[in-house]
Amino acid sequence: MTVVIPETPAFVVDTEKIRRNAAILNDVANRAGVTLLLALKAFSMPAAFPYMKAAGTCASSVHEARLAVEHFPGERHVFAAAFSESDMKTLLDLGINHITFNSFAQLRQWRRVAADHPNGASVEVGLRINPQHSEGQVPIYDPCAPHSRLGICRDAFKGESLEGISGFHCHNLCEQNADAFIRTLAAIENRFGDLLPQITWFNLGGGHHITRDDYDREAFIDAIRGFRTRYPWLKLYIEPGEAHVLNAGTFVTTVLDVVDNCGPIAIVDGSAACHTPDVIEMPYRPRAYLTATWDGSAEPPADADRGAEPGSKACTIRIGGPSCLAGDIFGDYAFDRLPTTGDRIYFEDMALYTMVKTNTFNGIRLPNLYLKTAPSAFELVRSFSYDDFISRL
Repeated sequence: MTVVIPETPAFVVDTEKIRRNAAILNDVANRAGVTLLLALKAFSMPAAFPYMKAAGTCASSVHEARLAVEHFPGERHVFAAAFSESDMKTLLDLGINHITFNSFAQLRQWRRVAADHPNGASVEVGLRINPQHSEGQVPIYDPCAPHSRLGICRDAFKGESLEGISGFHCHNLCEQNADAFIRTLAAIENRFGDLLPQITWFNLGGGHHITRDDYDREAFIDAIRGFRTRYPWLKLYIEPGEAHVLNAGTFVTTVLDVVDNCGPIAIVDGSAACHTPDVIEMPYRPRAYLTATWDGSAEPPADADRGAEPGSKACTIRIGGPSCLAGDIFGDYAFDRLPTTGDRIYFEDMALYTMVKTNTFNGIRLPNLYLKTAPSAFELVRSFSYDDFISRL
C-alpha cells in the first residue's frame, strides 16, 4: 500500500522506536546502578516526550531548562559553557536542582547571585572537568581536543577550593561504544581520582550509543559497576541524548527536479543546509532509500531500494536541496533505478540533532513535524509558514 504524507518536507518520529530505546536505556541504567537523564540538546519535541522515560533531564540553556520544568518530573540538571547573571537568576526561579559550571570564575559569580536568592541554597553545584582525553573522531564534536573551551583542566584546580561543590561532570564521547567510555573512565581516575572523595555525585555525560545494535552494553554495565565499587559514595549519572531517539526518525522529501552536470542530480524539497545541517557540519552521508510501501516506521520496508556507494548499483545520482548554497548536498547514492520528479526519497535516523538545528536560510520553509503512532497512522504535530520565517527576523 502506498502511504502519502500530505506535505513534504517532513520529519516523522516513530513512537514505537522511541519506546524501544527507552526500554533499553532504562534496563541498562537499572542494572548498572546509574541514574538516567535525557539531554534535551539532541531532541526537544514535546509531543514525543510521553514516550520517553528518564529520571530527569539535562539542559544546556535557560530555554531548555524551562522546557524540562514544563514537561518532565524528576531531577533538572543544567550545564552551559557560560551563564549570564540574568541566566542564573532565571534558572533559580525555575527551580533547577543541579547546575554545573565550566570555570571557577563562573562559580564565584554564581555564589554572588545565589546568596541573594531564596532558592540558592537548594541547588547542587558541580564543575565540568576536562580529562584531556580525546575519543571523538571529528574535531568539531570533541570536547577534549586541544584548545577546547569545555571543561576545567586539572592544572586549573591549583589553589582553588572545592567548598560547596557536590559533584563533577565530564563529557567527551560522541556516538561511541563502551570501549571509548572505559578508556575515558581510566583517564578521569588518573587525573582527578584524588578529588573524588570530596564530592558526592558524578555525571558521566553523554555520547554513549547504548541503543545501537552493536553497542557492548554488558561492558558498559561492568565498567560502571567497577567504578561504583571503587567510589561507593558517589551517585552516578549518565545523560545520553542521541540514544533516546537513535534511528527513530525519518526525513521525507520529494524530488522537485533532476538536472545533469557530470551526472544526474536530484533536487529535493528538503535542504541539507536548512533542515539537516549536521550532514554538512560533520560531515556525513545519511542513509537514504526509495520505496512505495513506507508505513511511517523508522525501519525501511523490505522492498526498499537502499542508497548504496556510488557505482555499486545501476544508477548513481547526487541528492541536493533547493537552496542557493552550492554545498547544499546530502550526498551521492547508487539506486536500482534513477529517481524521477515526484518520487519520495527517505532519509534515515533523522530525529536526533535535526529539528533542534533547523533554520530558514533563503526563506526555505521548515519541515512539517509528525508522530507515527501506528502503522500508516500519522499525527501532525506542527506545520510552519511565512510567519515562522519573518518572526525570527
